[in-house]
Amino acid sequence: MVLDLQKVGLKKEGNWILKEIDWKMKKGEHWTLLGLNGAGKTALLHMLCSYYFPTEGKVKVIGKQFGKDVLGEQLRQQIGIVSSALKQRIYGTDSAYQVILSGAFASIGLYETPTDEMRAKAKQLLKDLDCFSYANRAYRTLSQGEQQRVLIGRALINNPKLLILDEPTSGLDFVAKEQLLESIEQISRSENAPSIIYVTHHVEEILPTFSKTLLLKDGRVFNQGATKTMVNSENLTAFFGVPVEVDWSEKRPRLKKI
Repeated sequence: MVLDLQKVGLKKEGNWILKEIDWKMKKGEHWTLLGLNGAGKTALLHMLCSYYFPTEGKVKVIGKQFGKDVLGEQLRQQIGIVSSALKQRIYGTDSAYQVILSGAFASIGLYETPTDEMRAKAKQLLKDLDCFSYANRAYRTLSQGEQQRVLIGRALINNPKLLILDEPTSGLDFVAKEQLLESIEQISRSENAPSIIYVTHHVEEILPTFSKTLLLKDGRVFNQGATKTMVNSENLTAFFGVPVEVDWSEKRPRLKKI
């Protein structure tokens, strides 16, 4: 199991942010975590990375049980994450190549000397993610789509067992978004690919590779299971609380209000 959450709850300042979360994710599975703003997605991700500990219930991530095993950096080194919070912390003067290399040390900025193996891995990721042409350009000069590719490279350099992509297409135009989604699909199908959690509130971003979906609403699991079963008109009408219609085209869903 990559994840094993049983009856998990999280209480902050007297309020329940998460309640009775049950979620099992097997190695090799790729999931979409779908929920509107305020659903509790960020709190759940922080817990998976051991920044939060559950108020109740049992959490096990990549074989590490919260409250029993050593967590912190030891766990987070096995998790690659791309998020808006991380994006804002990256030093804009660092080159794309340096940003990817910094992921090997889980640091913001590059302060240690990378090994030859790390350098070779970073260069290969630059090529695999179509970033090689701007490897030496300052991160701040890159387009949003280019920056996201670099952050994905940074997340992958340690060969993580779990890759969390937290709304990675936010702020991208249509072309850049589709290019990034294509790269994510390729990553998911590569040899020794990590298990992926793709976090979004946009149904149309659910790629064919995400065969499982968890619907999170008001801090609780609304439903979970096979994506085709979760993402249909009846289920999402109940989930969003407004009448919607889901149309599947080219193995991806399209959503419209009716």
